[in-house]
Amino acid sequence: MWFAQTNFESMQTWDQLFLDLNLATMCAGSTPYGAISSGALAISDGRIAWVGPELELPSYDAKTIDRLDGRWLTPALIDCHTHLVFGGDRAMEFEQRLNGATYEEIARAGGGIRSTVQATRNTSQSALLESAIYRVTTLMREGVATVEVKSGYGLDSNTEIKMLEVAQELEQSCSASIVKTFLGAHAVPEEYQHDADSYMDFVADDVLPEAHERQLVDAVDAYCETIAFSTPQVATLFDKAKTLGIDVKLHADQLSDCGGAELAASFNALSADHLEYTTAVGVEALASSGSVAVLLPGPFLMLGETQLPPIDELRANSVPIALATDCNPGSSPLCSIRLAMNLATSLFKLTPEECLAGVTRNAAQALGLLSDRGTLEKGKRADFVEWKVSHPRELTYWAGINQLHRLFIDGEVVD
Repeated sequence: MWFAQTNFESMQTWDQLFLDLNLATMCAGSTPYGAISSGALAISDGRIAWVGPELELPSYDAKTIDRLDGRWLTPALIDCHTHLVFGGDRAMEFEQRLNGATYEEIARAGGGIRSTVQATRNTSQSALLESAIYRVTTLMREGVATVEVKSGYGLDSNTEIKMLEVAQELEQSCSASIVKTFLGAHAVPEEYQHDADSYMDFVADDVLPEAHERQLVDAVDAYCETIAFSTPQVATLFDKAKTLGIDVKLHADQLSDCGGAELAASFNALSADHLEYTTAVGVEALASSGSVAVLLPGPFLMLGETQLPPIDELRANSVPIALATDCNPGSSPLCSIRLAMNLATSLFKLTPEECLAGVTRNAAQALGLLSDRGTLEKGKRADFVEWKVSHPRELTYWAGINQLHRLFIDGEVVD
């Protein structure tokens, strides 16, 4: 929360001061959106130095002063679950699903993740980077400053490393902050199609340690599902991640109740994602562990899902709910965080405030970054968006209209 400061304090020196604005701080509390009308925000050295009502400003000396004509500031948005580094596309499978084939049928026939694996293995690192830059900048145009990027379309040592190196290069090529997640346990590759246990041992004992040694891994993920890996198999990988001091997260209970939420909670996972088939027991486990529930309306829509995540139970148990695009070539060819917010209202009945919290405060928590970003508070990164809206609820209400005026990352305007 912001703290009022008085004019009796010593003079404050700031790089930039923003006045004549409204703030949706997204700090948890009794005020919807953490809203502050007629507010002010100051930044220094890329951090928020002061935030609160303009009437409570202390004495200050600011290098520049910017008046915003009553526009709204929110924290910069965060896409906390993407697979946006990949080769090829799966538009043909999209058409097959429309003609009646299920996601599982396509996957078992050699399509699905495996088809993208083949395309990604055959795509050069430079080409992967070029396409990924396009997707990240598309997200940034909607106010996204932090993007989680998973590997998982290599399923061999060389390609998994290649994907993570592309994610690292993304951060150097764009202003956005990139969180690199190792998803070597995304599917069983053809080379191990009859021996998933051996593949998981290979991932845990060989690929993950190499990627970690190269400082390419911020978190470890796995796909726990009947068409992917069992809970004991995932536990093998997560045990290794924990010995390396790496946080974990999980694709959990998307297509069936595999006990994924309980497994994620047992490892104190940052998040459990999808959760369509999670039971009340799984929700209670997430609440106890402090894990975030990441809901993904994109694949829910694209796959024609009908089993809703247990949203009322998540609310009742105070499990933080985040939202993300799940941008990927198969189940969620979605590269719009704003559309994901809009879909979450119509598909999951989330409120506009829950949606905005889901792509700011709770998304930051899902990446282990809440102490650094996700709300407008003193000391946090000066990642924020200036919007041309009359109220922040419009950010969920509108689809296809971009009200972004300016995006700031580390206190600098992004072109």
